[in-house]
Amino acid sequence: MLNEEQEKFVFEINHESDIPKYQQLVDGITNAIAENILKKGDLLPSVNSICKTNQLSRDTVFKAYTILKDQNTIDSVPNKGYYVSGKTRKVLLVLDTFKAYKEVLYHSFVNNLPDNVITDVQFHHYNIDVFKTIINNGIGKYYKYVVMNFDHKEIASALSSISKDKLLLIDWNIQADKSNNYVFQDFGKAFYESLTEAADLFKKYKKIQFVYPDFTNHPKETVDFFKKFCADFNFEYEIVTDSKKFNIEKGIAYISVSDRILGHFLEQCKEKDFEPGKDVGFLSYNETPMKKFIYKGISVVSTDFMELGTKAAAFITHEEETQCYVPTKLIIRESL
Repeated sequence: MLNEEQEKFVFEINHESDIPKYQQLVDGITNAIAENILKKGDLLPSVNSICKTNQLSRDTVFKAYTILKDQNTIDSVPNKGYYVSGKTRKVLLVLDTFKAYKEVLYHSFVNNLPDNVITDVQFHHYNIDVFKTIINNGIGKYYKYVVMNFDHKEIASALSSISKDKLLLIDWNIQADKSNNYVFQDFGKAFYESLTEAADLFKKYKKIQFVYPDFTNHPKETVDFFKKFCADFNFEYEIVTDSKKFNIEKGIAYISVSDRILGHFLEQCKEKDFEPGKDVGFLSYNETPMKKFIYKGISVVSTDFMELGTKAAAFITHEEETQCYVPTKLIIRESL
């Protein structure tokens, strides 16, 4: 006989789903624990009863239970069966692309979570169909959702099926309202303030060129605040969107939101025998672990991705409303 808690818990197997049946079993138990339907010490349905009720093979059920045992979610006692041994919770982390600074965010996030929290990370690559598939496939399977969104009219509707108390938006303040939980960076005013800190260094150069390539998804408000900075401080400037026309000249300082452009800049410095920080200047967006070592150091303006990850992890572990901005800072090195 199943105890009272077991009667509350019923597996729902979708035989038409592309998700493997063993994974559906794993997700079902994990979600039931996250929602407090199953609690520590509760017995689970026997392998035979699951097979009979859901028309599954014993191998499928054993595989699911083995995975859960490896995750320390369940355990077993001979002649008594399987039971919940811990309160494992799964969270979904959705990022745009995998880059060096996103790796800093990811490791900060997972390293600040307790051992009983499992993180699934997926990437949408700014593709709305991929984004919707990730979200739709994740509905009801996770304790909480941490999502890096982007500028698309269908984002809000795609996220509407997730309860707002379980959803945290990170990085960019777009498709959000006052009721959302969020941890954002400021791509406008904070960028302007960082440029202001570097104003004396920019005075070494006859012009500032902002390279904002057409392939970037970086928020356009950064360009607007760059123009404001140049107007307020009387700097001659140029906006370059065609990366094929990127050709460095002596006496110009460059700002770029793309590490691909940084690579082209360094190649051309070597070809033309220009010394960064003297003949030409460069300010890069987004700190990465390697930029302090490249060409005596690349100057950067960047949010603190480690803090962003830490605050996102705090949303998972605390039942509190989260609405904050992570500071943006300027790091001066030899390239400017």
